[in-house]
Amino acid sequence: QVQLVESGGGSVQAGGSLRLSCAVSGYTYSRNCIAWFRQGTEKEREGVAVIYMGGVITNYADSVKGRFTISQTDDKNIVYLQMNSLKPEDTGMYYCAAGIRCPQTVFDSQGYTYWGQGTQVTVSS
Repeated sequence: QVQLVESGGGSVQAGGSLRLSCAVSGYTYSRNCIAWFRQGTEKEREGVAVIYMGGVITNYADSVKGRFTISQTDDKNIVYLQMNSLKPEDTGMYYCAAGIRCPQTVFDSQGYTYWGQGTQVTVSS
């Protein structure tokens, strides 16, 4: 049974940093594809970052490029999202998601089978 558990959210002032963690268990697909999504109040869920092909390839939403970094441990049991230079518009619930393989559009949320419960990130101005 695949389980994803997020942690590391919190409240921070604009310009600050947070590191989110996603603990992954029971996920053994060779074409691993794990992504971070976020959803702000009254906003649609949007993809933020994805890592796949054993961690060789990463993609980012334009809104976070240069500020966020996705990575995973060698055993692939933890996926991190390092968030720097945070802005108020980064506020939202952050979810970790895993798929059997990456969808053709990597930030298509419907292409991900497994989801965590989320961790809240609040950035104040």
